[in-house]
Amino acid sequence: MFTGIVEELGEVVAVEDLGDASRFRLRGPVVTDDAKHGDSIAVNGVCLTVVETGQGEFTADVMAETLSRSSLGALAPGSRVNLERPMALGGRLGGHLVQGHVDGTGTVVDRKSAEHWEIVKISLPEHLTRYVVEKGSITVDGISLTVVDAGPDFFTVSLIPTTLALTTLGIKQPGDPVNLEVDVIAKYVERMLAAGAVGAAGAAGAGEPGRTELRADGRTEPEAAE
Repeated sequence: MFTGIVEELGEVVAVEDLGDASRFRLRGPVVTDDAKHGDSIAVNGVCLTVVETGQGEFTADVMAETLSRSSLGALAPGSRVNLERPMALGGRLGGHLVQGHVDGTGTVVDRKSAEHWEIVKISLPEHLTRYVVEKGSITVDGISLTVVDAGPDFFTVSLIPTTLALTTLGIKQPGDPVNLEVDVIAKYVERMLAAGAVGAAGAAGAGEPGRTELRADGRTEPEAAE
């Protein structure tokens, strides 16, 4: 589990094509300081498993499924990436709960600069719109951000100078892809409400011919037809 607070702006050193996967070698002295084989590191919001570490770099294998569902497939040597280690148990939750499981990709649509901040507009896939609300949380390339405006096919975020200087959103331009992960709590709430609706419908239909009835001892038995 991550928090969406980027620890380091790293760099892709090499990309090796493995046929049905790719092996990335990335530079990140901060996140590799205590990393070892099997550890997790979020790369632009995608949770990857460390294969090897050494001299401030680490390698990670990325399967075809991840390459197709995220923007990692567009990375090349020299690309800058956001890096974060998992949150330690008992650590501060500076952003929000981030799984490192990308829900889809968006595209930077527009940027508007002000004196001390910048508004970035990002396209939003249709299947994710119901999870994005004004003042809610969303993860963009691994960065925990607050939604300013939620439209039918886009959302906007306001970026402070620190975020612009220390993450990839400072250099992303219109047309560039970004990884999106919506708030997992919203997905759980949706699932529970759906289950509740099904349960309520079942309760409303109790006593109808052909239905089963729950007995006091926990067993079920068919109801008698009238």
